Amino acid sequence: MTRKVTANITLSLDGRVNGAGGDYDMSWIVPHAITEASRDHMIRVTSPATTILLGRKNYEGFGGFWPAVADDENAAPQDRAVSKWMNETEKVVFSTTLTEGPWQNSRVVDADPGDVVKQLRAEDGADIIVLASGSVIKALLAADEIDQLSITLAPELVGGGARLFEDGLPGSSWRLADSTPTESGAVCLLFDRVRS
Repeated sequence: MTRKVTANITLSLDGRVNGAGGDYDMSWIVPHAITEASRDHMIRVTSPATTILLGRKNYEGFGGFWPAVADDENAAPQDRAVSKWMNETEKVVFSTTLTEGPWQNSRVVDADPGDVVKQLRAEDGADIIVLASGSVIKALLAADEIDQLSITLAPELVGGGARLFEDGLPGSSWRLADSTPTESGAVCLLFDRVRS
């Protein structure tokens, strides 16, 4: 059984992964990430994975928040489950500047994401998921190494910031596999790669 690779990310209606304020301008995402439906969607797409792929920025951002949530009795049960899963799951971090990852079960690689995924697919394990790391997702789209796109489409026009789908990516076809509206008006979408 080949390991499926899923890319999970939130996009604005204008296709942005962050706002005009730069890499950490993501406050517009928060109301759409904390709904029951979006939390349930997150568990659905992450639970089959035994490997997480992250870029350095997301690794450092997530690492500053998620590890402690597992033991936070005031956190939502879904968030505690995601935190526990993230703590226990292998994390592969793509970075040219980090030399080690302090978060348990992390390893840093300075390599092409497409090549790393080819290696991971050949190893034992369940699915592989990229969590919100636009640079990694773009590299894997370019290498045609993504089998499923999990996009939470937030009903926000942010007016600037980085785009996920930039000009120059190779064309590809996708089939809608699931669509879940959330309480905030966002829609959690799952697309499967269509390969001829």
